[in-house]
Amino acid sequence: MSHVFPRHCHSQVPVAVGGEGVWLIDSQGNRYLDGSGGAAVSCLGHGDAQVTQAIKDQLDRLAFAHTGFLTSEPAEALADLLIQHAPGDLDRVYFVSGGSEATEAAIKLARQYWVEKGQPQRARLIARRQSYHGNTIGALSAGGNEWRRQQFGPLLLDVSHIAPCYDYRERAEGESPEEYGIRAAEALRAEIERVGPETVMAFIAEPVVGATSGAVPPAPGYFRRIREICDEYGILLILDEVMCGMGRTGTLFACEQDGIAPDILCIAKGLGAGYQPIGAMLCSRAVYDAIASGSGFFQHGHTYIGHPVATAAGLAVVRAILDRGLLPQVRVKGEALQRALEARFGQHPHVGDIRGRGLFRGIEIVEDRATKAPFDPARKIAAALKKAAFARGLICYPMSGTIDGRQGDHVLLAPPFIISDDETEMMIDRLQGALAEVLGDAP
Repeated sequence: MSHVFPRHCHSQVPVAVGGEGVWLIDSQGNRYLDGSGGAAVSCLGHGDAQVTQAIKDQLDRLAFAHTGFLTSEPAEALADLLIQHAPGDLDRVYFVSGGSEATEAAIKLARQYWVEKGQPQRARLIARRQSYHGNTIGALSAGGNEWRRQQFGPLLLDVSHIAPCYDYRERAEGESPEEYGIRAAEALRAEIERVGPETVMAFIAEPVVGATSGAVPPAPGYFRRIREICDEYGILLILDEVMCGMGRTGTLFACEQDGIAPDILCIAKGLGAGYQPIGAMLCSRAVYDAIASGSGFFQHGHTYIGHPVATAAGLAVVRAILDRGLLPQVRVKGEALQRALEARFGQHPHVGDIRGRGLFRGIEIVEDRATKAPFDPARKIAAALKKAAFARGLICYPMSGTIDGRQGDHVLLAPPFIISDDETEMMIDRLQGALAEVLGDAP
């Protein structure tokens, strides 16, 4: 009997014992195509010799040094590399152990920034509905998914949530994508005015919404207007690239494609590619200087921030992404994947939308393609798709609550950047089989 506390107490999962490229292998010898990279984590695939060697080499030199006393060479090198390629005037990197920690650090830094600037009344965070920013109390408070928030509601912080930028569901008939993008962004201005500009410290958003809505990209011009509104009211812009960053959408930082830069940025998942638990919060020179020229102490911290082995792994991963030319490959493979998904499922009676950027693609499942009506949540379509795909040797990322945290289903695909054309076709074949089994309709 296992003494591990699992994610779900009523399901037994196989024991993973190996990994090769895009494949995971269990103790019975079954092989699973990792079509979602776990949770958009395994960007380099499994068993990358260069990354594992970097980890081994670092262990031989130094396993741990607490950042209250010492820094380390890999932490310094990784910070330099990230800032070298970061957009705007992002200038400092604060290493953590994962995405939720990165979001938590970003929220606390935004608050301390305004305290240090002599404006302690600025304490309100604005976020979006159907966002996901992590599972710690602060990160969950920022997230806008009602299903995840509901039972913890009494514990959560008071955060404003505005409408998401969700073209498939929210763009009006006759409205251009550009017009919709501006209209969606203006919801931020309305909320700032409603709560009082002098009370707002920051706005947080995912450039491409991941787990909660299924690879929803912004409408054209949306984030440019968001940046303008933040600048107009003097509030900080926090971008959560935990899932969509580190090359997943085709550029190292997802916001590059929208022509903007945030004041604070969160990354994780692909930063360590699954080889070590690591995340990071990046901030602008101005945000850092407010702390440095004030108290000089960011009142935050965790035991394993800046961990030498974790940062050595992250350094090897980012170098691999850049040096192996994987970013242009992600763009090319991503467009090919979009075309293949549209060819296979574009006319499927229960596929409403196929979307995303790079190797980050979402398929929204509907009961009625014409009306966009979702399936009854009682049917648990996402759970059934996950099970059916897994039985066929495919790991993908189906989720429910796509529309409002209760209704809607989607499948997220985020395969390793190294996936081949044959493996891509195999992934789609297996997904097609799962859809046919669960939905009972041929595409």
